[in-house]
Amino acid sequence: MANSLVSIQIIPKTKNGENVIPYVDRAIEVIQASGVKYQVGPLETTMEGELSELMQVIERMNEAMIELGSLNVISQVKILYMPSGITMDELTVKYRP
Repeated sequence: MANSLVSIQIIPKTKNGENVIPYVDRAIEVIQASGVKYQVGPLETTMEGELSELMQVIERMNEAMIELGSLNVISQVKILYMPSGITMDELTVKYRP
């Protein structure tokens, strides 16, 4: 079972104030390519897995923003670390119809 939930909001600074949505789309592609379980929300994306693996995904996301031409990147991250195991489903099951 995964030991962590990590939510990330990535905020790239673009050179000329371009729309950041293509950058965010690329960041989500990095998550998809990693193979970790994730859920996209309107303001952040939550990933489920081993903390060290999820931190590597965040590193790759930031690198991808720079590769696209971002001058810098702010990553707002929330981490729930639970060595005994935790899943997104456990925290949200009571809110599903």
